[in-house]
Amino acid sequence: MLRRLRTLVIMLLATLLTGPLFAADFEEGTDYETLSTAQPTSTDNRIEVVELFWYGCPHCNQLEPLIEPWVKKLSGDVQFVRIPAILRPEWELLARAYYAAEVLGVVEKTHRALFSTIHDEKRFLSNETQVRDFFVKQGVSEQDFTRAFQSFAVNSKVKRARDLTKRYGSNGVPDLIINGKYRTNGSLARGNANMLKVADYLIEQERKARTK
Repeated sequence: MLRRLRTLVIMLLATLLTGPLFAADFEEGTDYETLSTAQPTSTDNRIEVVELFWYGCPHCNQLEPLIEPWVKKLSGDVQFVRIPAILRPEWELLARAYYAAEVLGVVEKTHRALFSTIHDEKRFLSNETQVRDFFVKQGVSEQDFTRAFQSFAVNSKVKRARDLTKRYGSNGVPDLIINGKYRTNGSLARGNANMLKVADYLIEQERKARTK
């Protein structure tokens, strides 16, 4: 009897050490919030995860090393979308920089480099000339940068980013918006790493809702 009990205890401990018995449940109002009005997504068939960020935000900079590998592990039914938040007029400059990079097809080259320039090198980009010089260092010609930075496409994207920042009810960054319905962030989830776990949980809830 004692041998059987000892075996059961060992099996239970092994299970606890290798992983939780059940998936963690997170609570609305504590770990995440439901948007007052659900917002349309830009992906028709996939679950959309939006990251609202600002290049000048130290918390966004700290999130990047965590979110990049997390995004790579997302299932094929999930679409990750970056949106530069515009909570203040001065945030528009770097939002425009992100979309200029998108139009030029150099986001993979400039995204981390912009964070590094601002937070590691302590060189904040506060005007178009400084942003242009940054792009030139990344191999983009002045002419191509200027054409993209002031283009209709970038103007439209910036306008949409400003509108979505308001619609999502964001008052700080980084925020993660799950399928236009839920918002979580480091404050709600008590840390960046836990924020990604909450996002995983909400993605799974949306996945289950689709199968019903």
